[in-house]
Amino acid sequence: MMDVDTPAPAEPKAPPKTAEVAAYLAARMCHDFISPASAIVSGLDLLDDPSAQDMKEEAMGLIQGSARKLADLLSFSRVAFGASASAETFDARELAKLAGGLFHHMRAELDWQVEPPAVNKPAARTLLNLAQMAGAALPTGGVARIRAVAEGAGMAIAVEAVGPKARLRPEVLRGLQGEGPGEGLHGHWVQAYYVHLFVGDAGGRIFADVTEEKVTFAATIPG
Repeated sequence: MMDVDTPAPAEPKAPPKTAEVAAYLAARMCHDFISPASAIVSGLDLLDDPSAQDMKEEAMGLIQGSARKLADLLSFSRVAFGASASAETFDARELAKLAGGLFHHMRAELDWQVEPPAVNKPAARTLLNLAQMAGAALPTGGVARIRAVAEGAGMAIAVEAVGPKARLRPEVLRGLQGEGPGEGLHGHWVQAYYVHLFVGDAGGRIFADVTEEKVTFAATIPG
């Protein structure tokens, strides 16, 4: 009988370097923007098509809806990913408006319950990113509950995605844990890894839990 060597388990991939993370994040945002931008172009093409004049009303509806979606995504991403570099604090009502604009184009409903009237930059980024990740965890609909309370000089954040088929992609969980993307999609992984980076830089902590029909995120952000 011949001995057969058992292959060693594959080493987990290390997280990409800073430049690679920036490239993945830029690609993720471009992916989000390209769909409504392309729909606007399609609507304009219909308006210019002499043989499609009977579809003028549909074309205008497509342009208006897609323009609104693109504007909402751009406003959301400016704070969620860039956090408006010159601002250090954010009005919680404005953050609620940004999240509401995003959820207008998602299947899930938003339940925003943020008690502090103003939050610092890391907390603003955390709230918006976790809200988007909660909505993405509800592909067939449900409720994303965003809660935050003052905890000493900092903030405690709890986000629940509750609904049928609630799920968390493995690459998202790896990203939140500071691990590389593995075989998962980089677009889903990079947002979670970005959250892991800026929460850690702020001295905070973050974790996620998955149960039947519910995904939970929790974070603590120092003041």
